[in-house]
Amino acid sequence: MSLFVLVIVAVLWQCHTASSQEDSGYYIAAVYEHRVMLNPNPSDVCSRQEALEHMSKNLEIFEEQATEAAKQGAQIIVFPEDGIQGFNFTRRSIQGYVESIPDPKSVTWSPCLHPQRFPNTEVLHRLSCVARNNRMYLVANMPDQQECNHSDPHCPPDGRYIFNTDVVFRDDGTLIAKYHKQNLYFEAAFDTPPEYEHVTFDTPFAGKFGIFTCFDILFYEPSITLIEKYKVKQIVYPTAWMNQLPLLSAIQIQQSFATAFGLNFLAANIHRIDLNMTGSGIYTPSHSVHHYDADTEEGRLLVTKVPVLTNSGDGSFKSNVWDVSSLQSHPQSSFCVNRDQECVGPSIPRLESAQAPSSTFHAIMMYDNYTFVPLVETQGDLTVCDGCFCCRVTYQRTNDISELYSLGAFNGLHTVHGIYYLEVCALVKCADSSWESCGEGVTEAESSLDFHLQGNFTTPYIFPQILASEMQLATPDSMGWDRGSYIMSKKSMSGGLVTAALYGRVYERDHKPV
Repeated sequence: MSLFVLVIVAVLWQCHTASSQEDSGYYIAAVYEHRVMLNPNPSDVCSRQEALEHMSKNLEIFEEQATEAAKQGAQIIVFPEDGIQGFNFTRRSIQGYVESIPDPKSVTWSPCLHPQRFPNTEVLHRLSCVARNNRMYLVANMPDQQECNHSDPHCPPDGRYIFNTDVVFRDDGTLIAKYHKQNLYFEAAFDTPPEYEHVTFDTPFAGKFGIFTCFDILFYEPSITLIEKYKVKQIVYPTAWMNQLPLLSAIQIQQSFATAFGLNFLAANIHRIDLNMTGSGIYTPSHSVHHYDADTEEGRLLVTKVPVLTNSGDGSFKSNVWDVSSLQSHPQSSFCVNRDQECVGPSIPRLESAQAPSSTFHAIMMYDNYTFVPLVETQGDLTVCDGCFCCRVTYQRTNDISELYSLGAFNGLHTVHGIYYLEVCALVKCADSSWESCGEGVTEAESSLDFHLQGNFTTPYIFPQILASEMQLATPDSMGWDRGSYIMSKKSMSGGLVTAALYGRVYERDHKPV
C-alpha cells in the first residue's frame, strides 16, 4: 500500500474515531404523535375480533413509523397514551380490547418469539415484533386486565382490575416493564392501582429511564418519587393531553418538567385537533424538539439526538440548567393558611415593588380566581398578591405594540378537573382590549417584553414556562432561588410573549381545605 493511501486511511480512521467519541455521549430517541383511529361507538360492546380489527389499523401505523425511526437510527421510540384502542370506553365496552399482561419482574417473555405462551395477547405480540424487527426499545400504551381476589379490599365487584397501562419492550422484543397509570382523568373504563407504582427500566445506551402517563405529571406520585428516590435522568411519557391555555398546553407542561428537573423527557401525544389534542416533544436540559399542530390532521414523527445525563457524586443530576439538589435548599417553614393574608409560622416577607400598582382586578384563569395587576406602562415594576403569596415583575416593552398584559397571582386549591394545590405567578397576554379577558387562552402575540418574574413560593416544586407566539417555546435566560424568592428572567425573545409563568405545586396540601 502506498504512503499516500496509508495517510488517507489514517485520517479517515481518526475522523471515524473522533465521530464515535463525540456520539458516545448521545443516543437517538423518537416519539410519534399519532392521529388515533377511534371506535365511533366506544360505549357499545364489541367482540374480540372486532376490537382486534380496529386496533390493527393503529398498529399498522405504529409499525410504519417505527420502521422510519429505525432508518434514522432511533434506539428508543415512544407512542402515545390510548394510541392503540382510543378512549371513552365504559368498563364493559372495553372488554374486547384488554389483554392480561404478565409481570415482567417475574416472567421473562418475548411475545414475538413465543406468541402462544399466554392466550389473547395479539397486541403484545405485534408490539414485541415491532421492537425486535427494528432493534429498538419501544414504549406503548394499552389496557391490562388482572384478576383479583375479593379478600383484596380494593378489588372491583367483578373480580378484575382494568388498568391504563404502559408497556416497554427491549430491542430484542422482550417485555421488560409495565406501569399502571396512577392519576386517572375521567377514565370510566379503568381502575386506580391499589398501590403506587414506581417503574424504571435500564438501557445500554442511556442507563435508567422512568415512566409515567399523562395526568400523572401534575402529582407527586409517581413522578417526583421517580426523580428524588430512584434518581432517574430520563422519562418516557405517553399522553393523551387536551390543551388548555394559557398555562397547560401539552408542550408547556412537558418542557417545564424537563427544565425544572434538568431531565431528558420523551413525550408522545395523541393528535386529534377536533379534541384539541396535539403537542409532543423530546426535551433535554439545553434544548427541545417539539411539535404542535392545531391545523392539520396528520401525525408526526420526531427523531433527534439526546445527551446521556450522568449523576454527580452527591446524587444530583449534571445538567447545564441547574442542580436538582437545589430543590431541597428552600425552607418550607411557613405557608398561607387561606386567601385572606393570614400566615402561620415565620412571616413571609411581602415583595416590595418600586411602583405601586394602580389597580388590581380579578379574572378567571384555568377555572381559578386570579388576582391581577395590569401592565399599563412601557416599563414598570409591579407586585400582586393573593393572600400572603406575592408575585413581582419588572419589565420593559421592546417594541411599540399596544397589546394588553397583566400579572396574575393564585394561591389555592384547584378543584375543577382534578384537585391540587397551586402557587402560580403568571404574566399573560390578554385575549382582547378588555382587562377581563386576561386569563383567556391566546396563541398569537406581537409584543416583545424583557422581564424578570419572581414569587415568594413556599414550595420547591416550581415549573418555569415561557410560551411565545404561534405556540413556540422559549427557555429562560436565568432561573432559580434568590434571597427567598424564585426568579425567572428573559430578554430578547424572538417572538411575541404569550405567557411567562412560574407554576408551583404544593403537593402536601392537595385534597386539603383552603
